[in-house]
Amino acid sequence: MKSANGDGSVFYRESKKRWYGAAYLLQADGTYARQEVSSKDRDETVRKLRDLQSKSDKGIPAEATNWTVEAFLKYWLEHIVKPSKKPKTHQGYELVSRVHLIPHLGRKKLYKLSGADVRLFMKRIQNMCLCCLHGYDERRGDKARCCAVGRCCKQRPSDRLVEQIHAVLRNALSAAVREEVLQRNVAKLVQVQGAQYDTNRGATEDQARLLLEAAKTTRLYALFALALFMGLRRGELLGLQWHDIDWAEKTVEIRRTLQRVDGVLRAVTPKTKKSRRTVPLIELCVDALRSHKKQQAMERLAAGEKWIDTGYVFTTEIGTPIEPDNLRRTWYPLRDAAELGKMRFHDLRHSCVTLLLRLKVPPHIVQAIVGHADVQVTMAVYAHASLEDQRKALDQLAEHLAG
Repeated sequence: MKSANGDGSVFYRESKKRWYGAAYLLQADGTYARQEVSSKDRDETVRKLRDLQSKSDKGIPAEATNWTVEAFLKYWLEHIVKPSKKPKTHQGYELVSRVHLIPHLGRKKLYKLSGADVRLFMKRIQNMCLCCLHGYDERRGDKARCCAVGRCCKQRPSDRLVEQIHAVLRNALSAAVREEVLQRNVAKLVQVQGAQYDTNRGATEDQARLLLEAAKTTRLYALFALALFMGLRRGELLGLQWHDIDWAEKTVEIRRTLQRVDGVLRAVTPKTKKSRRTVPLIELCVDALRSHKKQQAMERLAAGEKWIDTGYVFTTEIGTPIEPDNLRRTWYPLRDAAELGKMRFHDLRHSCVTLLLRLKVPPHIVQAIVGHADVQVTMAVYAHASLEDQRKALDQLAEHLAG
């Protein structure tokens, strides 16, 4: 009896002395193509064919059973990460895969990858020299002084980078398990040391006052005021547009974040669902924004025909969006003026959380203001910056016991 369409076919090739099965199966690009399996035993051939057809029906590409780590990573990035994650996340995963995972594990058969393979790989990553890997010293030309001239500088990866590499591999293998390409995630069998973050990363009250005073002399005073008082992320600040501000209600709606992805400056949706939020504006921030709007109007007149109307609140002097990395040019002098050491711009966000919690503001209110995905994140930031409060608590205990 003739097989129905889609059932596939099983036949014997006398010239090969083997049984063959053939069917149209799902490919990684979403199309269907005819593929064959074979065996000396007819029942084994039928079993192989039915197994591939079953996986194809579940949306698993036919070649998945024989994928290398490299092939699966490319499939995962294109068909799973890219459609579901933020562009910046996809870019970061692709970079880690291309630079670290594929060169070391790419040729390994995915189903043969073991916990021992991952453990050895992570050990190799921890001990490698980044200068040798990326050729930093070679770019110095005649001024080469380490790796390019045979004197390895042993520039080891940070704990944070090692943690990121392991996380990308773990996430990729978790997707392979969900896709039923693997039975288990062997990356979960290997533990790596988590990155250690410095405590007291936020600004103190006195430092915050100094920073605001120094910022008044810059054209971006309003930006630093919003960063400190409202804990907005850098991309959220640079993604603000004038129509996001409700002057009557004195609120600002966080709808987008500005990021450079694959060489293009993009306005994308906020980091998480909780990141999209409406926050009340205190009078100081309202005044700062009004002054900034007047200043921008003057810059528009000065620029004349060079002005490009983008609608953004914080722009260059000709109206174009500010490149996120270029914000450092204004931040570093302010940081020095306020004696903030090597504090990052992002630490102003931590400062907002810390100062609000020290004022006994309930954590869930702080979470709503800064847009953390979970209140535990809010408390984790505070825990990194609360040595002063710990000291006060211990002093109070000492006074109580001594009294």
